[in-house]
Amino acid sequence: RFGLCAFFKKNQNSFEFGIRKSVCQKIDALKFNAYNRIMMRRIRGAFQRKPDKILILSAALLIFLGIILLATVSVPYSLDKFNSPFYFLKRQLFFLLLGISGAYIIYKQSNLNCLKNLSTFLFFFNLILVFLTLIPGIGQKLGGATRWLSLGPFSFQPTEFLKLTFVIYLSAWLAERKKSKIWRKSKEQSLQVFLPFIILMLILIVLLYLQPDISTLGLIALTGLTLYFIAGTPKWQSFLLFFAGVLFLILAAQFSNYRFNRIAVFLNPNLDPMGIGYQSKQARITVGSGRIFGAEGGFSLGLSRQKFGFLPQPMSDSIFAIFSEETGFVGACFLIFLFLIFAWRGFKISKISEENDFFLAFLAFGITFWLVIQAFINIGAIIGVLPLTGIPLTFISYGGSALIAELLGLGILIKISSMVSR
Repeated sequence: RFGLCAFFKKNQNSFEFGIRKSVCQKIDALKFNAYNRIMMRRIRGAFQRKPDKILILSAALLIFLGIILLATVSVPYSLDKFNSPFYFLKRQLFFLLLGISGAYIIYKQSNLNCLKNLSTFLFFFNLILVFLTLIPGIGQKLGGATRWLSLGPFSFQPTEFLKLTFVIYLSAWLAERKKSKIWRKSKEQSLQVFLPFIILMLILIVLLYLQPDISTLGLIALTGLTLYFIAGTPKWQSFLLFFAGVLFLILAAQFSNYRFNRIAVFLNPNLDPMGIGYQSKQARITVGSGRIFGAEGGFSLGLSRQKFGFLPQPMSDSIFAIFSEETGFVGACFLIFLFLIFAWRGFKISKISEENDFFLAFLAFGITFWLVIQAFINIGAIIGVLPLTGIPLTFISYGGSALIAELLGLGILIKISSMVSR
């Protein structure tokens, strides 16, 4: 015992130095690890980009305005048909929840490369659903067109989702050919892109013409043609497709009374104001009655008179007219301004994406173009600068299929912005 005590006493300084050195080494290691963790967080934050806040804000305002407007516009029709003032509002809120949930899942979980790989399946599966609407007993016929499929208490329009799946498929298809620059090699090889694109459009023309849904066909064709043009394909092909499309629309109007009547009313707004020109006339009256700040001298949401049976389709096709009546010229300009902001951010995302991935660039452009041009076609038809169509007002018109498809497209656009934004 005494020998051990003497040994420890003799080597006390050495033991203390060793312990002190060991403790200092551990402290230094902890400091180094903490520094590494801080630096890794900073590096991760630099590469983990956030979504475009302006894009999200503009879309959120449009959706909010749509819900507020629908809450007032739908009351008379809901009471008349279902004895409940908020029947349509509750359904739209349910569809909104589904759409936002889908958009959130896409943003948080979706791998867009996986979406690219599934693009062919999604598109052709959607085409099968559109084809099913043409089969008697499966497709539902409403308003002279068979555009709906029934799922118990709910029905949906496959053509609304076709707008999105077509953009996804065409973006992936064009991106692969853009990488190989096939249309720059020779005229014969450029036809390897041109001819399949024509076949693709012919399939869509046949299916949508038989429903019939020429408005949706025109929107999809315009979106597809614009994507085809910006992909860098030979310009003569795009111009040829454009003139062929215009010729088809003229011929389609000649062989259908209701399409011919819409063109006739567009060319002569005073034609048969109590018949075929009634909706167009009432829409212009409704917009004009809003004046500068609203029909009642100020922003008067909920105080529209035209929604009480005077204006056809006040919840869907003509909802912009009701909004203009209640908020006036200022409110209408604000709504258009929101769509312009949305377009600016969406096209900017597409431009930035082009540096890294053609698929993301085409996808962002196609979704933005579809959502914005759809809104402007609806607004143009209401104010009389375009013929009346059945195209809804993006994020605002009543309709579950349209709203869910638009929100899914928005989710993809937000996801792309989080991947490429600066």
